Amino acid sequence: MISKAVNTGFLACCLAVLGACSHPEPQKSESPAPAAPSKPALMAPFRYHKLIESSPGVYFDVLTWGRGKDSIGGYLILHSDSTGKKYTTITGDLEGTIQDVFNTDMNMDGNPEILILSKAKDTTEHYNMYAYEYKNGKGNKLDFPKLSDKSKSVYHGGDNFYIVGGNLVREFPVYTGSGKDAKSTGKKRVLQYGIRDNVFTVKDISPIDSSAIAKKDTVKKVVVAAAKPKKTTATKHTKKVHHEAIQKRKKHHRE
Repeated sequence: MISKAVNTGFLACCLAVLGACSHPEPQKSESPAPAAPSKPALMAPFRYHKLIESSPGVYFDVLTWGRGKDSIGGYLILHSDSTGKKYTTITGDLEGTIQDVFNTDMNMDGNPEILILSKAKDTTEHYNMYAYEYKNGKGNKLDFPKLSDKSKSVYHGGDNFYIVGGNLVREFPVYTGSGKDAKSTGKKRVLQYGIRDNVFTVKDISPIDSSAIAKKDTVKKVVVAAAKPKKTTATKHTKKVHHEAIQKRKKHHRE
């Protein structure tokens, strides 16, 4: 009886072990990573917002707004100087959709400039720049220069604006022809903007066409090489005529 009870108990223990092996413990589920905070959505009629900190305690909130047509609206610049306790507002009409807002100091006078870039389109696409220089907490509007006639003749949109070394740089592909027949040449026109005496300056810093320079040098060398023999021939002829004249005078004198 004891032996039978022992065998029964041993068999029950084996079955319990096998049951535990066939049903592994469930793995603990990892808690999901916290989601990154989403950017708060703008409430109508506002369409765009960018916060710029030009220096510690000095902030610029740039917003655009408008109801209805997206290509027309207004812009708003909220200037907050918590250190100097100055708060000012600038507003204006906006044409086109905003592309970006730049903060720089092109004339390096310690007064920040806020540049609002928008893209518009009529017969061709074009860009508008709304520029302000802030001095003593007040924003002074700067007139952004239009493209020169030389640049307009090769312009067909596709601009790219960026800041390099504190200056605003604008580049766009060069085209030949006009309208639907305009074709890209594969070259780029690069313009660098600065500020002097509260007025924008423009400098063409387009890459130099090395092939055109090489062609000019080749033509110059050919012209110079062709001119040398003519100069030498003329000199020999002059010396010969002069020598013959001297000989004639000597002969006449002897006679």
